[in-house]
This record gives sequence, structure tokens and C-alpha cells, in this order.
Amino acid sequence: MGAGERRLVVAAAVCVAVLTAPGVAFASPDPTPSASSTPAPDAGLEAVRAKLDGLYHDAAVATDSYNAAEEKAKQQSAAIVDLAKKIVEGQKKLDDLKQRAGAAAAAQYRTGGLPDAAQLLLSNDPQGFLDGAGRVVEGERAAKGLITELTRTQQDLQQYAADASEQWQRLDADRKAKDAARKRIKEQIAAAEEIESRLQAKEKERLAALEQQAAYQAQSAWLGTGILDQIKGAASAQGKQAVQFATQQIGKPYEWGAEGPLSYDCSGLTSQAWLSAGKPIPRTSQEQWKQLKHVDIKDMRPGDLIIYFDDASHVALYIGDGAIVHAPRPGRTVTIAGAGSMPILGVVRPDA
Repeated sequence: MGAGERRLVVAAAVCVAVLTAPGVAFASPDPTPSASSTPAPDAGLEAVRAKLDGLYHDAAVATDSYNAAEEKAKQQSAAIVDLAKKIVEGQKKLDDLKQRAGAAAAAQYRTGGLPDAAQLLLSNDPQGFLDGAGRVVEGERAAKGLITELTRTQQDLQQYAADASEQWQRLDADRKAKDAARKRIKEQIAAAEEIESRLQAKEKERLAALEQQAAYQAQSAWLGTGILDQIKGAASAQGKQAVQFATQQIGKPYEWGAEGPLSYDCSGLTSQAWLSAGKPIPRTSQEQWKQLKHVDIKDMRPGDLIIYFDDASHVALYIGDGAIVHAPRPGRTVTIAGAGSMPILGVVRPDA
């Protein structure tokens, strides 16, 4: 283990220790003053914090839509490539069948298309003709089979072309959906950044303290339920690998739509963590919630994914002892936080 990795492990351990100290409520980063001494700006900053939370939440929802459209576009592009290959192969087969059908027609033309009885009477070698009669019947059957295969191949090509056209239409629709999602994301983030740009340095510091205080209070309330006494699950081998990967990304910036290696969004981090453990999972937090096995919070173990908010718009990877690693939002970096610092929708297990 290198020096950098040791510092990371130590930092993580310290953070987890602070987050999970039994029976200890979280202290506010800045003690809350009494009502009579509360500075007026805090009320305004709380409103700003609420506004920013809303904007960044909407951006997260739009990011999920963008990522979903991106995944569909990849799948549809692959499907179109497969169909194109089938069309090329089918056309070669059709050309071959047409060539064989032409040869069969030419052979029939050379015999004059006469009935078998007439050919027998006119033949200079009646016995030879009779000997070949069986082969003629077989040839007729082969010709019928050739025509049947030719027709089926033409029908297959028509279906492939129709399927390709449908896939192109879907791809175009998903590209438009992706562009709309990209536009919403940029608008939401720009609006949030514009609000933050108006704040003075001291106001930004106080806003960060208020954000941290809200997270600490939520985590403290969650721990106050005694939930950690019930969570005893040990990580699976793949879960350990996913946790190791995710914690190694700490400090890297959040970037919407990013899947690493230099930056991540929330589901980009969790999907890549599990991919590194040899278990591909859905790309978006909403699909992770829909498709992966749900487990009770008391049964969760390191490596499981915690899905947040009613619309499953955020996801984090549980690392144990009441802590998560996640990519929070634009302007933040991958970090460790309390598992209960946001409203939990549920828990899913990639390697169930």
C-alpha cells in the first residue's frame, strides 16, 4: 500500500469514526445561536440552501434521464449494426439463390419444358432417360425448395429493413430526449451556479456550514433510531472490491454523465465500482432501484447501494459502520458521508 493509499484509509477511518460514534449526537459545525441572537442573513441563506437543493435535485433527475437515453442509444446503435450485418449477409444469400434459380431455369429451357412422356418418346436413349427420371423428380423438389428459400430470404430482408428503420426512429427519439435532458441539466446547474456566484465569501462559508449541519442532523437522527445495532452484514468478496474501487475515487470531481476515470456522477460511480468487481449493473440510479434486488436496511452490507429520495434520483455505495461513499453534486467531489444524511428510499444488492 502506497503512502497516498494509507492516507486515504486513515482519512476514511477517521471520518467513519466521527460519523458512527455510539451515543454521540453530531455537533453543528457552527453552534446554532438562540432565536434572539440569530443573525438575519441565516434565514436568507436557508432559503438559498433550499433553492440550491431543489435545483441540484432537479439536475440529478435530468442527469438520470440523460444517462438512460444515452444507454438506450448505445443499445439501439448496436442493434442497428447487427441488423445491417444481417442485411448484408441476407443480400449475399439472396444473390446466390437468384443465381441458382437462374441456372435451374436455364436448364429447364434447354429441355424445352416438355412433359416427361414427350421427352421419353423423343429421347435417343429411353433407358438413360428412365434412369434419370428419379433425378429429375429430385431436381424438381430442389427447385421448389430453392424458390421457397428465395421467398423466405426476401421476406427476412424486408423484415430486417423494417426493424432497422424502427430502430433508427427510436434512436432519433432517444437522441432528442437526451438533448432535452442535457439542456435541462445545463439550465439547472447554471441557475444554481448563478445563485452561488452572488454570495460573498463569508456567505458561502456559512452556506457550506448550514449544508453540513443539515446533513449531520439527519445522520444523527438516523443513528438515534439504533439502526446500527441491527446492521451486522459482512461484505461479499465482490462487495469488498466495489468498496475498494469507490473509496479510491475519493477527491475526484462530480461531473454529470461521467463514468470515470477522472470524474463521476452518482450512478456513474456505483456502476463502475461494481463493474470493477466483475458485476455489470444498470447505469442509472432509477434502473438500479428497479432492477436490482431490494434488501431491508437492517440486512444491508458493505457494497450494497443505498437509493435516495422518492424518485430514486441519487445513489451511494454503503461502506459499513453507517457511512457511504458517493458523488454528491456539481461543485463537489467524491466523498464519504453519513448513510442517513439524505432521505433513504431503500437498499439494493448488486450481487444477490
